[in-house]
Amino acid sequence: MSAPVNAAMADVAIVDITDASGRIAAPDVLARAERVHRQLRSELPADYPGTMARVFAGGGRMCVAVAGDEVLGVAVHRTGENTADGVHMYVDDLVTDEARRSRGIGRALMAHLQAIARAAGCEALILDSGTQRQQAHKFYFREGMVITSFNFKKGLPK
Repeated sequence: MSAPVNAAMADVAIVDITDASGRIAAPDVLARAERVHRQLRSELPADYPGTMARVFAGGGRMCVAVAGDEVLGVAVHRTGENTADGVHMYVDDLVTDEARRSRGIGRALMAHLQAIARAAGCEALILDSGTQRQQAHKFYFREGMVITSFNFKKGLPK
């Protein structure tokens, strides 16, 4: 599915890479998304298609902002329910190409995610953001998000 973003960015559209069941509906666009996705997640394994197929099989979904054949932004999300947030959308990844930031692409992806979340009956849209990503934090505040908790992590050696 592809939807135009807005009049100011008439050449930009949001494309859902996965369908509602997690099937990869646009494999060619998924391949082009890797470059932008790695700007946020450089540690992703070399087998990007295989990694993403496992993420999708586990409930993840992906959409991208495109202009023609160029991927400008990537969002990975999932819908779930827990005791803290009820039914919610969790955004695993949200990244705009470094060369295209502050041009409305992140806002367009957020609007698309919110529309999906509302249609799924979600009560909230939630994401975590690395403490070093101050510019992203400014964007999230402008989008009406608030800090509700700290995220703690402990690595588990193999």
